[in-house]
Amino acid sequence: MGDTTRKSGCLCGAVELEISGEPNIMAYCHCESCRGWLSAPLHAASLWPTENVQVVKGADKLGLYKRTEASHRQFCTACGAAVLIVHPDLGMTDVPAGSIHGLVYEPTTHVHYNEKVMAVRDGLPKFKGFGGPGNELPE
Repeated sequence: MGDTTRKSGCLCGAVELEISGEPNIMAYCHCESCRGWLSAPLHAASLWPTENVQVVKGADKLGLYKRTEASHRQFCTACGAAVLIVHPDLGMTDVPAGSIHGLVYEPTTHVHYNEKVMAVRDGLPKFKGFGGPGNELPE
């Protein structure tokens, strides 16, 4: 972990995050749940150790939606913007990459590619689910 600290938050500025270090993984997620939550064909995910993501302003403005216990999605109740997704079982928090100031987004993989609605031909590995041996899909 480096000394880097980045800022993120919602569109209206009511919620602010400070994120320390570097993400453990940057990946495109194609799952139906992310697509629906973000109203986008894929999600530019950046996953960080949960202890590296701190809400420094507006914790009282965070709404919570749990479709499953695996993903605790939090959004700004003032502007509706997606702010973060806590994955308790993984010990990771996903902060949408597009909202992080100064982050150079360099994804290394596609996850849940079996649920894609848009093909992406970028040469990166594509996986069913989160990946692993035997789960790689053709581009």
